[in-house]
Amino acid sequence: MAARTSVGTVRQPGLGRITVAQTGGRSVVRSVYATSPLRLLTPKNHGHAAWIYSSSYGGGLVDGDAITIHVAVGTDSQAFLSTQSATKVYRSPRGTAVTLHADVKENGLLVCVPDAVVCYAGARYRQSQKINLASGAGLILLDWFTSGRRECGERWLFDEYLSHTAIHQDGHLMVHDALALRASDGELVTRLGRYDVMAVAVVIGQLLQGDVDRIMARVQDERVRRHADRIVTVAPVSSAGCVLRVGGQSIEDVEHTLRSLLHFVPRLLGDSPWARK
Repeated sequence: MAARTSVGTVRQPGLGRITVAQTGGRSVVRSVYATSPLRLLTPKNHGHAAWIYSSSYGGGLVDGDAITIHVAVGTDSQAFLSTQSATKVYRSPRGTAVTLHADVKENGLLVCVPDAVVCYAGARYRQSQKINLASGAGLILLDWFTSGRRECGERWLFDEYLSHTAIHQDGHLMVHDALALRASDGELVTRLGRYDVMAVAVVIGQLLQGDVDRIMARVQDERVRRHADRIVTVAPVSSAGCVLRVGGQSIEDVEHTLRSLLHFVPRLLGDSPWARK
């Protein structure tokens, strides 16, 4: 429900808007706007990309929270979008939702690498990501989540986790990925077994072609062992991208695997965002 201010204007809760443009040889945040419970932070860095971190008042999503973020990355600009910490989703009978809309102009780059989503027992979480890429634009997009508060005895006890991603380039659908995990369809712990972390990363764009080729070669050279603690697969996206999937037993192991495979990200940004974690 929208909130009405003292002057009568209506503000949508949880709405964020970010515009990134190229100025003086580096990318800068031209405009940023957020309404509670969403917070958007724009720290300085030593690279040439604009950095934006999202967080929420209270440190997580509570029942009924709906976050919508619009990102516009200008021509020849680079933006890094992440979170301050893991996205905790509390018990939510009515559900929670996070929506990302992004437009990346010619030769622009968006690196969206948030921390993992952690759904508590009884949580309901829905995520939608719609990305439009212009000609020559690039995208690195990570979507990952854990089994919950394993240290508290909660493994796959959330009620619902839904994720939908659609990526278009020059008007053509390049990636359509959807995941639906519902406790009502059967015990999640039975279906997901010993794995506690699942991740999907999309790398797409002509400017990332060399990095895509190296990811494909490296993963395809690895043998998949039965009963392995970690599993990694990759699939091509047209001629200029790939979809990477990682499953593991610990967030540390999956995070190490992702950073190793995406080791080129600091080079693209001119600084390492992971060095601050």
